[in-house]
Amino acid sequence: MEDVIRLATKIRSLVYPDGTQALHDISIEIRKGEFTGILGSNGSGKTTLLKVMDGLIRDYDGINLLDGADIKSLSARDIYRKVGLVFQNPEDQLFAPTVFEDVAFGPLNMGFDEKEVSRRVTAAIKDVEMEGSAKKTIHNLSFGQKKRICIAGLLAMGHEVLLLDEPTAGLDPMGEYKMMHLLTKLNKEMGVTIVMATHSVDLVPLFLHRLYILSKGTIVRGGVPEEVFNAPEDMAKIRLRLPQMAELIYRLKHEDNLQFDKIPLTIGEARREIIKAVKSER
Repeated sequence: MEDVIRLATKIRSLVYPDGTQALHDISIEIRKGEFTGILGSNGSGKTTLLKVMDGLIRDYDGINLLDGADIKSLSARDIYRKVGLVFQNPEDQLFAPTVFEDVAFGPLNMGFDEKEVSRRVTAAIKDVEMEGSAKKTIHNLSFGQKKRICIAGLLAMGHEVLLLDEPTAGLDPMGEYKMMHLLTKLNKEMGVTIVMATHSVDLVPLFLHRLYILSKGTIVRGGVPEEVFNAPEDMAKIRLRLPQMAELIYRLKHEDNLQFDKIPLTIGEARREIIKAVKSER
């Protein structure tokens, strides 16, 4: 992971037309190759923040830099050559009759010729593990497949930074993990920088490099997941809980007096810590 900042968002205040303050005191830096999470409960401001980062919302007091340039000074074409937003509901993003036509829309509007468009669409569909679906109609796809096609549409335009609003929402547990493994593959194997807004605390520690906690429109904690998930009382105050594994170890430590060196976030880490604690009790 390179120490190159792709997005730097510093928002002093963003107020909706009705007077509601949506965001304030925001400071986030997204580095090239990072998989970053923005975790918050419903209504915390996650979607609004993603729209600011994508350039869809520009009326705020602050600055939002894309590769060092103020996004307010960039054209839509300049922005969308690099960064794109995947909405929570794919129905808000998909509009063409077939998969190929939908994924091809962006590259066509960027001025690529037919041969290059076809190459990009084929590669993008493969990248999201939907080979053989180019001729399928959109309405025959599952909810999870539609989300993948939304991602493919951005990849076909050459986006290097993906912003995803609740990418696992509406999916069953297996669908959640398939989506997260897909995003991890895009991040690790293709070098795509990913920013994911979510309220799913159990998925976060398994995949993310860095995590920000958003509450009532402001960042209240930030860092690697191990640093962020070390204060359950603070999490409860903002209507979030610890990941299940961390919650188990925390209770064993504070209610059952088992000794743990750290609060693990994954099953593997929890198993090692439990075995170590049990042996020390003998």
